Parts: sequence; C-alpha cells; structure tokens
Amino acid sequence: MLSRHSPEASAPLSPRGLSVARFLDGGGIWPAVPALVYLLVFMVAPIATLLTFGFVDIDRGTVGEGGFTLSHMVGVLSDPLVWRLTWRSFWIAVVSTSLTLIFAYPVAYAYGHLRGAARTLLLVAVMSPLLTSALVRTYAWIVILGGRRGLVNQTLLTLGLIERPLDILNTSTAVLIGMTQIHLPFMILPLLAVLSERDRSFEQASLNLGASQTVTFFRVTVPMSMPAIVAGFALVFAVSYTNFIVPQLLGGGNYSTIAVQVYEQTIVVLDWSRGAALATLLLSSCFVFVFAIVAAGNWLTRWSEVRR
Repeated sequence: MLSRHSPEASAPLSPRGLSVARFLDGGGIWPAVPALVYLLVFMVAPIATLLTFGFVDIDRGTVGEGGFTLSHMVGVLSDPLVWRLTWRSFWIAVVSTSLTLIFAYPVAYAYGHLRGAARTLLLVAVMSPLLTSALVRTYAWIVILGGRRGLVNQTLLTLGLIERPLDILNTSTAVLIGMTQIHLPFMILPLLAVLSERDRSFEQASLNLGASQTVTFFRVTVPMSMPAIVAGFALVFAVSYTNFIVPQLLGGGNYSTIAVQVYEQTIVVLDWSRGAALATLLLSSCFVFVFAIVAAGNWLTRWSEVRR
C-alpha cells in the first residue's frame, strides 16, 4: 500500500482526474442539478407530452388504441390555411420586433448618457410595465383603441380631426401596437445593459479622427451593441411569434395566427391531436427562425468587427 507521503500518492492528477475529483467533491454539475431537475419536470416533460399527442389519436381525453400515427401531422402540413397563418404569425413577429428595436434603441442609448435620479427614473419606467400582466395591458389597449368610446377616437372626434371613428381595433394595426408596447421592455433591457457599459474611448477616437457624430454612431456604437441587438431581436421575435393573447383580443374573432389556432383547437374544439400537431409546427418553426436570427446576428457581428 502506498504511504500518504509517497511520490506516487502526491503525483499531480491528470485533467480528467481533476474533473472526476471535482465532480465527486460536489463541484462541476452538482450545483446545477436542482435547476436541471426543475426544467426537466416542469418544462421538458410537458412539452414532450404535448408533442406526443400530435402522433396519437385522442378522444375525450383518452388515448385511442390505434397507436402511433402521422395522420394529424400530415393533415396540418397539407392544409393551406395553416401555412397562411404561419406566414401571418411570421410577418407580425418580424414587424413588431423591428418596431421594438426602433423604439428601444434611443431609450437604451439615452440611459447610457443619464446620471443620478434621471437614470433611475428611466429604469423604473422601463421596468414598471413588467409589474402588470400582459393580459391586463392588452385589455387596456382595447379601452384605448376601442370604437367611438375609445380614448383615441374620442380625442380625435373632440378635436375635430376626424368625422367618423377610426377602425383600429380588430385589425393588424391594433395587434402590432399591442405587441410592440407589451414586448418593448424585453428589447430595451439587453440594449441597456450593453450600451450603458460600452467603452466610449472608441467613439472618442472616431470623433478625434474627424468622423461625424452620425458616422461614429453607425460605424462604432451600433456594431459594439450588435450582440445585444441579436439577443433582443431573438427574444422578442420568439415571444411575438408564439403570442396568442394579443392577436386573440386585439385582432378580434376573425383574426387568427398559429398560436391562436393551437388555443382554439385545444380548448374550444377539444381536438387535442390537431392542437398538438399545430403546436409542434409552431415550436419547431420558432426554433428554426430563432436559430437563423442568431446565426445571421453572429455573421453581422463578425462582419462589423472586420470593418472596424
């Protein structure tokens, strides 16, 4: 038996041996085990169950005896209406995400130049909408954009700017307005974190070399914030693409998206198999789109670094 002080016992461990020792001592993955178990039980398992329902026959809440079938998925993929709704969901998500970026960037940029109480007040203004449910904010937009008694139409009619109420509610415009406002904080926060901590010596160097404020902004500031733009765009696109509350309430009964169809097939029609097949299409297409956004963002980041 080797003694405690023998050369063999005191020899340094290999990298693999160090990893095993750290794992056995409680390091490595052990601190993340509770979070992984939570995600496995409350996210992975329900999603896997939902996706499984799309490949079996379900009648009145019980799985049929037919076993595995592709009929529901084939029916969804061969339905032209499904692809029109997928395009509408994609279009609404892209436009609303682009609008949030346009409105969020000036706010995050201004936050980086503010100090003291003004900076705190701006942060509170950005965070305060998150303290209210998205459902409540959507109902607030119904009050604002409603018919003749809506706040917008009442104001415009009182001022004499219009002769008849505007048809805003139950349109794509209302959906875009609601989604842009509700998802705006999710775009502001990543930009705010990056722009407030950016190295301004690069901007100062650009100005000292004769570049204008506009050129410096687009050639220096925007490329430095590209990772935050990509993160915010991917996050807001995902929540916009899969959102059903805003299209359902602000779009009206005749306005539908893939997410709305999942809700209606599952809750109203009680066709769980078709609802699960639609959910599979929704989640898989959302994953593909987000992956494409991240890949394009990484390419733009590398391209902007090369240009600099």
